[in-house]
Amino acid sequence: MGVDIVLKKMMEDSYSRNDSDFLQCAIYINESKSKNLEGSYCEATWDGWSCWQETPAGTTAYAHCPKFITGFDPNLLAHKICTENGTWFKHPDSGMVWSNYTTCVNIEDLTLRQTVNNIYQTGYSISLVALLLSLFILSYFKALRCPRNTLHKNLFTAFAANNFLWLLWYRLIVPFPEVVIENGVWCQCLHVILHYFLLSCYAWMLAEGVYLHTLLVSAFTSEQKLVRILTVFSWTAPLFFIFLYSVLRLVFDDTDQCWINDSDYSSVLVVLVVASMGLNLGFLCNIVRVVVGKLRAGPSQSSRPSQALLQALRATLLLLPLLGLNYLLTPFRPPNDHPLESYYEILSAFTASFQGLCVATLFCFLNGEVMAQIKRKWQYATFRTRANSYTATTVSCGRSTIVPTSEENV
Repeated sequence: MGVDIVLKKMMEDSYSRNDSDFLQCAIYINESKSKNLEGSYCEATWDGWSCWQETPAGTTAYAHCPKFITGFDPNLLAHKICTENGTWFKHPDSGMVWSNYTTCVNIEDLTLRQTVNNIYQTGYSISLVALLLSLFILSYFKALRCPRNTLHKNLFTAFAANNFLWLLWYRLIVPFPEVVIENGVWCQCLHVILHYFLLSCYAWMLAEGVYLHTLLVSAFTSEQKLVRILTVFSWTAPLFFIFLYSVLRLVFDDTDQCWINDSDYSSVLVVLVVASMGLNLGFLCNIVRVVVGKLRAGPSQSSRPSQALLQALRATLLLLPLLGLNYLLTPFRPPNDHPLESYYEILSAFTASFQGLCVATLFCFLNGEVMAQIKRKWQYATFRTRANSYTATTVSCGRSTIVPTSEENV
């Protein structure tokens, strides 16, 4: 049997192959055909996940577990039984040749990964709903249309798109290893688009920091012009980094498995993230310094300076989720199998997935202007309902006094 026939047969039999391992196995199988082995043995084969060498009858072959299957530990071994008559063992239920991968599952690690994935999906879903509701509120009330809220709406849009794409990733990619191995163009594009909006979130968090810092330091700056500049920057800057990242991976052929594995070229994306976090940290420190300095310099301008100072510092601390400074802790990842690894994974899942909810709550749902508009709308709707109800009752009562009943006629 020639190598072309072997390749054709293996492509027909396998639906979830890894291209590199698959081709290596095909070459090995073709070479094994020329060996003159003595006695009865099972021929080398590819089962779709692993390559199995020719094995003497009555023995068991072992292979490392595939690393691309969620929950599998590549340090563990799968096995395949070669029966006494020189044929691979068939499962009694299906009647098909069967490889035993049940020993590959690290139950503790699989439970952790599933828990983390559930946290991500739950957090992104709740955050997406909160962000969409915030966008509706800020767009619905005309009184809330101002440069500051324009920045908020763009930030919410970036977060909402990022959350939605992550949900697609966890629903369409993560549960299906065959999709990762087939490595279709659509899943590669999803990876690129997802990371563009992820970078956009950091760019918009940086824009929020620049806006607040500029207005505090340079009060004469035109807000409209500043917002236009920040809008152009925040949507276009991530394009440069994601384009460079994609080109590097394509040029150096680092495109396996839907780009799901960490790449050496991911450092290109980190540049914008680190810049955003570093600059926002500096802006936050300077904001606190300027606010405290102004309050201390002019105590006579306020009847309650201590209360004003408390409110200013409280408002500044509320900027932490908006500026994304909680992500400063996430790069300090403990090594694999470290006792703190599980806590790190869970903490990262919470901070990443629920940040959209936190931002929407602090800067929309708990915003004084937003609450005032919602309260005014509620009071107006309630007043109209009561007024209509009172008018209808009055008319009804009037009719009852005008139109006599049958008893009064009698």
